[in-house]
Amino acid sequence: MKNMKLITFALLILTVLFLAACSDSNAGGENTEAEENTLNTPNEEVENDENNENNADASVDGEKKLSIGLTVPTLGNPFFVAMSNGAEEVAENYDAEVMTVSAEHDLARQTAQIEDFITRQVDVILLSPFDSSGIAGAVSQAVAAGIPVIALDGFAEGGINTVVMSDNVQAGRLAAEYLVEQIGEEGNIVIIDGPPVSAVTDRIQGFNEVLEKYPDIEIVAHQNGEGEREAALSVMEDVLTANDQIDAVFTINDEEAIGVQIAQEQAKREEEFFIVSVDGAPSAIDALKEGGSLAGTSAQFPGQMVIDGVDLALKILDGEQVDEEVLIPTEFITQENVDSYPGW
Repeated sequence: MKNMKLITFALLILTVLFLAACSDSNAGGENTEAEENTLNTPNEEVENDENNENNADASVDGEKKLSIGLTVPTLGNPFFVAMSNGAEEVAENYDAEVMTVSAEHDLARQTAQIEDFITRQVDVILLSPFDSSGIAGAVSQAVAAGIPVIALDGFAEGGINTVVMSDNVQAGRLAAEYLVEQIGEEGNIVIIDGPPVSAVTDRIQGFNEVLEKYPDIEIVAHQNGEGEREAALSVMEDVLTANDQIDAVFTINDEEAIGVQIAQEQAKREEEFFIVSVDGAPSAIDALKEGGSLAGTSAQFPGQMVIDGVDLALKILDGEQVDEEVLIPTEFITQENVDSYPGW
């Protein structure tokens, strides 16, 4: 009997130990899963972080192209068409998105165009200003938004990063020097001016710097042709009516020169005076080759302005310092050397 009690007690102890072991085993299994989950979670987070970084890189490399906004005074002038062509070359070379818009000689429109570029969050704004001072407010908005503003063909107020333009003072000088040489340091001349931008005022400055040395050359008329063919034709008609003798005319661009030439032909005064200008536009080159009254033009390189402007903008975006002004030399083209000029 005593042995039976011992056996029963022993079996009871074994049963308790067995149940305890099973309980420990189950607890250990749950902890293992929890530990595995705990260990796996950081790995999964690392993988997610790496995937996010890869996705971010793909967004930068695959989604975000360099975006450039170009606004010009008009696309009715071949000079600014050449700028637009330069922008197309930039788009191809840099795989960039370029938006080219025309202000149509309207300050309010050009202001709105810059504001639209800001809204679109372009990377770079290229501005050929219609009004150098009037556009200041729009420029300052772009600068405040952190967008580099590169002026082309003339300075603009408001805090631009730099300006790329022809050496317009030189262009005016070259035209004046040729004019003086041809008329023999005396005579009556006419100046057909243009819009209130630095490119125009610089040309007039360079032209006048030369003329100051020749007191026997008289400026009998100084009118504004607005940089356009039709406007120049109209003002030149009035100048021709008011003046019996004109020896030479200086226009601030080739579109004005063609307008003056048309007025001259309509008045049948082709043999009376010659015309010098600035641009090197296709229409002027054709006129030079024809051998008419257009005698010479200080050639510019508008497409190169855009290309240089974008190069400078990229440096600015990379944190580099750039010159406040970059001047592109002009070349005086005459009827004698026109065949060697590559043109736009």
